[in-house]
Amino acid sequence: MSDCIFCKIVRGEIPCSKVFEDDQVLAFDDIHPMAPVHVVVIPKSHIRTLLDVTGDTLPLMGAMTVAAQEVAKRKGIDQKGFRVVCNCNPEGGQIIFHLHMHVLGGRHLADNMG
Repeated sequence: MSDCIFCKIVRGEIPCSKVFEDDQVLAFDDIHPMAPVHVVVIPKSHIRTLLDVTGDTLPLMGAMTVAAQEVAKRKGIDQKGFRVVCNCNPEGGQIIFHLHMHVLGGRHLADNMG
């Protein structure tokens, strides 16, 4: 999508602080971090939400998971622990409608799951 901010980042129209990149996935530091380590992992192809993942695009979820693992290693949070979050739709906290994961760590993360 031409107006999607994450698509613009993938195309290099908007700069980012890259943490990881391969042919399918890009990971970069979040500009509004919620933890000492906060990295956004996105597929390079536009998928609107988690609900839009299909059998054809399902391999991207695996690529994003591998990227999240690599991000945790590169940021030094793999051994102590980290959280991976994928928000879906407005009530789920999704603000940018391009599928993405947040990798959070670098401090003890409280259990806010109820």
